Parts: sequence; structure tokens; C-alpha cells
Amino acid sequence: VFTAPGPSTGATGQKHFVDEHRVELIQRVSNIEPILDDLLQEEIIQQEAYDKISALPTSQAKVRELFSSPLKAGDASKEAFYQILKKHEKMLIKDLS
Repeated sequence: VFTAPGPSTGATGQKHFVDEHRVELIQRVSNIEPILDDLLQEEIIQQEAYDKISALPTSQAKVRELFSSPLKAGDASKEAFYQILKKHEKMLIKDLS
């Protein structure tokens, strides 16, 4: 059975959207708190990571920390992050797509 790839990954094994746009996401994601709330609710991050990331002083530091730990878990966590970004950062995702 063939299943079409989602919007964030290609069938040819190209980089995941969040990997491909890592630098832009770190620089441009501004509304990180509701994204962290959703990641916690979806169990992509645990309470300890949520608290650690929330305590960081800037949005850039928070997104950078997400990339350095929870998003290293694999494509499932990256895909969840991508879907949450589409919800909270619609214009940014549209701009990068």
C-alpha cells in the first residue's frame, strides 16, 4: 500500500521541514509559549524540559533548546512540532513553504 508523504517530508528522503528551516525557525518563531504548551500536552516534551525551556530569556534560546533535545528524538516529534507551528505560526510557515 502506497501512502503519500505528508506536507513536511518528501518521499525521496529529503530533510524534514523543521530541519531544513532550522535557522529561520530559531530566528523567527516569536510566540513560543503556546507552542511549548501544546508540545507538553502532546507529550513531545516532559514537564522538566518544559520548565527548563520556559525559563530561558529569549524566544531564540527557547527554540534552539527545543532543537537540541526534544526534536532530536526523531521524525515523529519533528512532525508534531511542525503541526503545532502550523497552528500558532501560520504566516511564518506559509512564508517558509
